[in-house]
Amino acid sequence: MELNRRTVIAGAAAAGIAATTLGTGTAQAASGGGKPSKELFGTLADGTKVYRWSLENGGTRLKVLSYGGIVQHLEIPDRRGRYANVVLGLPTIADYVAKSPYFGALIGRYGNRIGKGQFTLDGTAYQLSVNDGVNSLHGGSQGFDKRVWDVEPFTKGSDVGLYLHYTSIDGEMGYPGTLRAKVTYTLTRGGDWRIDYEATTDKATVVNLTSHVYWNLAGEGSGTIEDHELTIAASRYTPTDSGLIPTGELAPVAGTPFDFRRTKTIGRDIRAGHAQQVLAKGYDHNWVLDKGVTARPEHVVTLRDPGSGRSLSIASDQPGLQFYSGNFLDASYTGTSGRTYRQGDALCLETQHFPDSPNHANFPSTVLRPGQTYRTSTVHTFGA
Repeated sequence: MELNRRTVIAGAAAAGIAATTLGTGTAQAASGGGKPSKELFGTLADGTKVYRWSLENGGTRLKVLSYGGIVQHLEIPDRRGRYANVVLGLPTIADYVAKSPYFGALIGRYGNRIGKGQFTLDGTAYQLSVNDGVNSLHGGSQGFDKRVWDVEPFTKGSDVGLYLHYTSIDGEMGYPGTLRAKVTYTLTRGGDWRIDYEATTDKATVVNLTSHVYWNLAGEGSGTIEDHELTIAASRYTPTDSGLIPTGELAPVAGTPFDFRRTKTIGRDIRAGHAQQVLAKGYDHNWVLDKGVTARPEHVVTLRDPGSGRSLSIASDQPGLQFYSGNFLDASYTGTSGRTYRQGDALCLETQHFPDSPNHANFPSTVLRPGQTYRTSTVHTFGA
């Protein structure tokens, strides 16, 4: 029998199982959470201090860095109430600065790729920072993932969380306008992790914020995610060229390895030899969500690890989802557990607008103008 989160926590309490503190342990009977706490995590070369915030609520445990808004740990119980950290991360700030492939980071100003780092807005051409061959990836060489955010903890009713603030000046990484970004991480009484993004600008610009968490529901460092079961509510996806820039086509998933409308394991078709998989070395594409842009987050993805019973459901108001199967992970990454990360040891599920949208009139717009407020939300619900 598959149990939900509250059943697991209540069952653990009834059996008298002891709780542990922010490490691998057993589920505790706590529906509420205390005030978030912080500790010094490290210092950057310029002397800037980086802090790590810890918060817990509804059986979910979270550790977040002020550097990049990085989620370094996210711990949830399995069907037996045993905790594991289910996100990939690195042990030191030096590791994140030197070589992180966006582990757990906030991404901006523009998540995903912009072809040749160029776009035109209101008749003006802009050249962005190029950091992925000839293209701009995740905001450029010094995107939001490499900035130190101002962090403010909060408790609101039965919820706990963090407000993260960063101001990106006009011209940073080539983007127009001074953008004031606010991201809210909330852990709810039920153990959901909610992300709310907001931004305003003083000049017309483009914005596409997202979170780049690498998931392995069996536990980080435990090996491949090819046996994870995935469902995506999308009938189309955006094929790419050799640089992983969308061609502009919205292609049907039917009859291709990209069809996850019915639940299947990630490994079932990952080596099918489809031309798009050859280009990406697996899955690294944007799925066009059937629901489109919505006023409120709606369920779009379910991920489940049969071994542990852990599951993740994602709700979003965004029109797209980037599913990346960890194709470029290699043995150069040693994680928080001391284990080495290899190809296919995690996957990303990034809620977003489509890659390269500023250069495709048929894609939903990512333009933000003065007087407008960019708002989007993503909700992660865990089960076992």
